[in-house]
Amino acid sequence: MAIKRLLIANRGEIALRIHRAAREMGIETVAVHSTADADAMHVRLADHAVCIGPASAANSYLNVAAIISAAEITHADAIHPGYGFLSENARFAEIVEAHDIAWVGPKPEHIRTMGDKVEAKRTAGALGLPLVPGSDGAIEDFGEARALAEKIGYPVIIKAASGGGGRGMKVVNSAEELESQMGQARSEAKAAFGDATVYMEKYLGNPRHIEFQVFGDGNGKAVHLGERDCSLQRRHQKVLEEAPSPVITPEERERMGGIVAKAMADMGYRGAGTIEFLWEKGEFYFIEMNTRLQVEHPVTEAITGVDLVREQIRIAAGKPLSFTQDELEFKGHAIECRINAEDPWTFTPSPGLVDSYHAAGGMNVRVDSGLYAGYRIPPYYDSMIGKLIVSGRTRKGAIMRLKRALEEMVIGGVKTSIPLHQALLEDPEFNSGDYTIKWLEEWLAKRAG
Repeated sequence: MAIKRLLIANRGEIALRIHRAAREMGIETVAVHSTADADAMHVRLADHAVCIGPASAANSYLNVAAIISAAEITHADAIHPGYGFLSENARFAEIVEAHDIAWVGPKPEHIRTMGDKVEAKRTAGALGLPLVPGSDGAIEDFGEARALAEKIGYPVIIKAASGGGGRGMKVVNSAEELESQMGQARSEAKAAFGDATVYMEKYLGNPRHIEFQVFGDGNGKAVHLGERDCSLQRRHQKVLEEAPSPVITPEERERMGGIVAKAMADMGYRGAGTIEFLWEKGEFYFIEMNTRLQVEHPVTEAITGVDLVREQIRIAAGKPLSFTQDELEFKGHAIECRINAEDPWTFTPSPGLVDSYHAAGGMNVRVDSGLYAGYRIPPYYDSMIGKLIVSGRTRKGAIMRLKRALEEMVIGGVKTSIPLHQALLEDPEFNSGDYTIKWLEEWLAKRAG
């Protein structure tokens, strides 16, 4: 089918990113927005704009009926959900397709399968992806949990089957702690996600977070676009990402990339997806799959030259992949800083009026942001207001370019995380590439302490 008008069911920098890709393809865009986002950049630039509710996300960006109504009154051919909000809501995807509107995303059944952590793990194992030792599915009772923990060895981690963001996760170091920690994990999971189901895995002491970008045509062909290292995290939230990983060899990339691409081909996967692993001592362990575009997708674009959003739209229109695995080349190194409107050390949100703004520029510098001077950052949503992405021929070159670009960025009137990134780039361990998923929180604790 031909997509002539695309509704963007999101806000902020990702909505603007999708708008730009669509306009470069000659496709009109429809921006849906809350009352708080009436002056957002993507709303100003879109061909059509529809207000879908008040500031509350529950009454606007999560309002399925309002979004479908906006698509119908603007005669949109397709809906792109971006990331967050409804992007991994299988029911929303089904409703979109039931209204004869193209869904720019994976098949609903794949969203549903990978959205359930227990089912995702079972599916990943069946597809040949390496797993962390643990339960085959949900843990039903304490006796079962105790027997399994003794078998795989402490420490273990109890995880919620639904959701993420660190909620419903408890590390258990000994048999004496197991019952109480399991009860707490279930209670947190029930409160956060309405589902008390939990499962158990071996707790890896100090791994890295490595994820592979995959793309499928929905008809049995799939490719990988290399890995990203997302180990710099605070409270399970990514802060800085880079591609390729400083620790993955070309041989490992080719081996694991082949495994994930084959898995997606066998699955009949459609569109963009990310398969996340923990990596420790040369071994990969599957943790989850995100059936959507990732915040950090620009670093992959920088080293491959592939426009992932454009490719998503092409696949949704029923077209084949525009490249083969053999045609993909990985060139240079790219790093992304997530820029948040928050205190760089306490992480307290800092919404408000942007009284001055200047984006960094120069060779191989990209800024994904909807900011402008005079824009008021609303207090109702995620604090991320932009992303600064740089690339260079080498990792060292990319770091030097990123330092320069951060010096150029001006976001006046609110606090931002730019000083945090500048301090990180001066650290010898970061510069050596020697860091894990625990490193950033330990580094922050030392600075505070």
